Amino acid sequence: MRNTTQRREAILQQLTRKGSVQVNDLVQEFGVSAVTIRNDLSALESQGLASRSHGGATLTRTPPPEQSIRQKDAINQEQKDRIGALAATLVQEGDNIIIDSGTTTISLARHLREANGVTVMTNGLNIAWELADTAGVELILTGGLLRKQSLSIQGSQAEATLQAYNFDKLFLGVDGFDLQFGVTTHHEAEASLNHKMVERAKKIIVLTDASKFGRVSLHRIVQLDRVDTVITDASISQEYREGLQKLGIELLIAD
Repeated sequence: MRNTTQRREAILQQLTRKGSVQVNDLVQEFGVSAVTIRNDLSALESQGLASRSHGGATLTRTPPPEQSIRQKDAINQEQKDRIGALAATLVQEGDNIIIDSGTTTISLARHLREANGVTVMTNGLNIAWELADTAGVELILTGGLLRKQSLSIQGSQAEATLQAYNFDKLFLGVDGFDLQFGVTTHHEAEASLNHKMVERAKKIIVLTDASKFGRVSLHRIVQLDRVDTVITDASISQEYREGLQKLGIELLIAD
């Protein structure tokens, strides 16, 4: 049985594939009442993702297409470098941290080359390479399947590896950050692994340039009530500054 969040994510996936959905079809598929489905569609409408129509809903905001890691690495490089430098100031000697795969999080790795007494677990092949010869960093890689599109390791083996550890901080990269829908990514297996990372860390720190605000990718990692800190650049809108403040999320701006 799916819970409300899982069901709404599944409906959003159908909307993305088909462009529209019908209440009667969803009632049969999920085994819930028409009232429940209408509430789900209203929730997606309130997030700006769908538009209600007679008997169903249509997609209004298409999740952006995924880019390769080389394409991502060429975008907003200066902002990402400043974000990584600021994130590195939050890492203290003796910390056990997770650095998620990504082109913003690799900027953090580059600024940890002088770190001392830090243990880093990562699912990012590029991040592991960046830290491989850093004397003051003990490096742990998750096992699992390499996804070449993102140079990230994922799957059941990677998720199982996490269960043996507890971490002080998770530095999480994202593809989308929406005040209503939460933190999202393009790939289901990456979202699942990221969610496991959230469960194993005491503090969740999201690293994102401001272009990701207002975007919703297909798979939710976590809702914003689990996020402690967001590090971004000065281009963040006033709407998102105020929205994060209302949610009690610490906002750090990398000028």
